[in-house]
Amino acid sequence: MTYRLENSQAINIDGAIKSRSKLTSGRISIVMIVIILLFMLILGRLYFLGNIDKDNKAYGFARDVVTASRPNILDRNGAVIALDIVAPSLYAEPRNIIDIEEAVAKLLVELPELDEKWLRDRLTGDEGFVWIARELTTKQQRRIFRLGLPGIDFRNESKRFYPSSNEVAHIMGAVNRDNQGIAGFERYIDGQDVALLQQIGLARGRELAPKEMSIDIRVQHALYAELADAMIRYQAIAAAGVIMDVRSGEILALVSLPDFDPNRPETALEPYEGVKGARINRITAGKFELGSIFKTISFAAALDSGAVKITDEFDATNPVRFGRFSISDYKGKKRVLSMPEIYKYSSNIGTIRMMQAMGKENYRAFLTKVGFDDELSVELPEITTSSILEEFSDVGAATASFGHGLSITPMHMVAAVAGIVNDGNFVPPTLFRRTVEQATELYRPIISPQTSAKMRYLMRLNALEGSARKANGIAEGYRFGGKTGTADKVVDGRYDSSKTFASFAAAFPLDDPQYAMVIIVDEPQKENEQRGTTAGWNAGMVSGRIVKRIAPMLGIIPNFDENIDSELVPLELRALTNN
Repeated sequence: MTYRLENSQAINIDGAIKSRSKLTSGRISIVMIVIILLFMLILGRLYFLGNIDKDNKAYGFARDVVTASRPNILDRNGAVIALDIVAPSLYAEPRNIIDIEEAVAKLLVELPELDEKWLRDRLTGDEGFVWIARELTTKQQRRIFRLGLPGIDFRNESKRFYPSSNEVAHIMGAVNRDNQGIAGFERYIDGQDVALLQQIGLARGRELAPKEMSIDIRVQHALYAELADAMIRYQAIAAAGVIMDVRSGEILALVSLPDFDPNRPETALEPYEGVKGARINRITAGKFELGSIFKTISFAAALDSGAVKITDEFDATNPVRFGRFSISDYKGKKRVLSMPEIYKYSSNIGTIRMMQAMGKENYRAFLTKVGFDDELSVELPEITTSSILEEFSDVGAATASFGHGLSITPMHMVAAVAGIVNDGNFVPPTLFRRTVEQATELYRPIISPQTSAKMRYLMRLNALEGSARKANGIAEGYRFGGKTGTADKVVDGRYDSSKTFASFAAAFPLDDPQYAMVIIVDEPQKENEQRGTTAGWNAGMVSGRIVKRIAPMLGIIPNFDENIDSELVPLELRALTNN
């Protein structure tokens, strides 16, 4: 009995242990199943959240766009022209705001520029996200954080910043508050580079490859400073300038005044001295009767046609008559002039005679050849086309030969001058980096190298003996030269001699042309009683000051050897001198 009892108890204990073991195993299995189900539920939820059509709108704008970064923009030497910085922007979630009136009252203390009704309307409603104020300072952010308002928070945005501010206004343009290009180079790269827009949309704060421009910020600063000085010195209503590498077509600097602050794009729309629309880019979006600087084009056309030779002479004794109209010279010599004299004395009569020798149809065709009928190729959306009649009448061709009766953009003009001095090879201007080798593939002959050499001589002659003498005196040693132009402006359909438009088209150094430049000064006044209002006194002298500042930056060493100028004289003229 004892044995059976002990054996029975042992059997019962062993059975209980096995029963409990099975129960524990079952519980563990259930727990594992529950855990697996929870993991599957979490994975399912993650998959759902990853594929849900999320609210990507932030008060009317895609949030990816709002937080997107733009690429840095660099000048030709690696200096930063434009970059993105982080700026806090204030937003609200109306559904989470407890006391709207409290929020309105406290926010207006910190942001008094906000309209009370506008703010209350934003905070009232069932929207999930609305902007309150964009691109605030970190100091404002800290003060608003301390208010402790539920439903009010900040989001960091990319804000475009231009270290050079107004100096690069008409090159860079601007972006809107969502970092999208709205003007200038910024708008161009958005409009042309689809891949860039895709990168911006995907970047979300990642750094994009920088864009390298042809601009030299040192030259840009010098050009800006001299033009700003000209505005004050000559009490002008506007001034502008552009500098181009004649071999590559690269634009080194471009300035148009009055300007605006690209860090505050709204300033582009502000009137200047009461005039609306005065802050346009005059280099690419403005077209003007450029006056006598156009004679450089006319001389190149006449010489290259073969109808006129550098040794020819023309009678400038009497005005040229067209019916009841007559065209005379400003301070004319009233005698027979050689071709170089016509250029340095800026004779309208002599220029007309040369144009007539080649024929008005051939002259009009040459204007097309140098690109005046083409749309600008430069990478800016603010461009316009020239205004030139398709066919010239006799009087129309005559006035066009000295820069009246047709309107050209300064960018068209600088490209034409560059082609004329660059052995006759026209190259489209660009704001991107371009090597000479790359540019050579784009070259288009507009005149022969022989004609180009003669034009370099004439441009230098005008600096030594003509209307650019004062400019040359400032930039002595840098062998620059060009043509001045003073045109009466058209007011109410008539030329007004009291309002002039002064310009200067130049190149340097003319013994080895590297850079072309066009400078304009609108409605200049006398600097003092001893000086005049013609271009030699303003646009020309501004050009001399610019060359004196930038030539050393560009590696051009001053050279005062008189033999350099002697070597520019064409062989035909040397032969006449020797005889």
